[in-house]
Amino acid sequence: MDFQIGAQTEQEILARIAAAENEMQLEVLRVSELGRNGRITTIARMVGGLPLEQRKHHGAIVNGIKERIATAIESRKEALKERRLQAGLSESDFVRYTNKTVVPYIDVTLPVLEAPAEAGRLHPMSQVIDELTAIFADMGFRVAEGPDIETDDNNFTMLNTPVGHPAREMHDTFFFPPQPDGSRLLLRSHTSTVQVRTMLANQPPIRIITPGRVYRRDWDQTHTPMFHQVEGLVVEKGAHLGHLKWILTEFCKAFFEVDDVKMRFRPSFFPFTEPSLEVDIQCRLGKSEIRFGEGEDWLEILGCGMVHPNVLSNCGLDPDSYQGFAWGLGIERIAALKYGMPDLRDFFEGDLRWLAHYGFRPLDVPTLAGGLSA
Repeated sequence: MDFQIGAQTEQEILARIAAAENEMQLEVLRVSELGRNGRITTIARMVGGLPLEQRKHHGAIVNGIKERIATAIESRKEALKERRLQAGLSESDFVRYTNKTVVPYIDVTLPVLEAPAEAGRLHPMSQVIDELTAIFADMGFRVAEGPDIETDDNNFTMLNTPVGHPAREMHDTFFFPPQPDGSRLLLRSHTSTVQVRTMLANQPPIRIITPGRVYRRDWDQTHTPMFHQVEGLVVEKGAHLGHLKWILTEFCKAFFEVDDVKMRFRPSFFPFTEPSLEVDIQCRLGKSEIRFGEGEDWLEILGCGMVHPNVLSNCGLDPDSYQGFAWGLGIERIAALKYGMPDLRDFFEGDLRWLAHYGFRPLDVPTLAGGLSA
């Protein structure tokens, strides 16, 4: 596929921006081109799957076009705002008399209402998922997705979690009533099910991330029954823990926007990885903030490890030929750490005051060049 966007296409988009008659038309145009599923955004994500040299070349081209289009949208928005202001001045119902001449005026002491495009906010969850995608796409990962309702086999058995394992217990997982054949469907408790589906359908090399909703029976300040998780998977010949450590280190530096970060890898246990590790990141814990890349404190942020040979065999891959590593972390948790949100339950309360405070402006599209949270 040709990842470049021709000059004629770019000029056509810029012409449509210049012809927009109101901010609603401008917003529809922005979403269709630069939105999460927009044409140019989709092409930008696919660039991450190219070889390194091609990715640098095509990435620079696509990023340049995105920046020019975003700048044109902002400029047109300001022009439309100015035109609306002038129209209000000329059509105002409030008038005053000066030397027997009627002149329009606006009472500047009245509160100004924000336009819908200005008042609206993007939910932090959508923004952080876009940040994660931007970081891992630059490393050559693609996004894989799967259903929320899964089979018992994909959620447990294929991932080396045998019958009788505590993780299968009813108090941990949302099960549906048994089907006539005795099998059970459930709400997936991790996005590792997408890894299983990917390995069953594709041959290595595999490099994916799997952001999505997961479900577990838990509800308190740091846990919710439905939350978002992103997992990563690499399967290829010669994959080892050194690669995993580099990926996680570069991710943390990019996501928390620090120049350097120290990480601590501790032995742990997960049924689907061997060896298994938990990862702590160095930080400074203050009364009202957490600062990464400095301090003497440690904070656990994710789990990871080498894919268990049984998982590779279950998915039809030869563990003697291929190795893999995987990791997983809660998106709400790292979003709360980065942006200082004290209670994960607030993500799902629908409080407009919270969203106005923590939300992002619709045009704040995260990029590695322009800044993730700029």
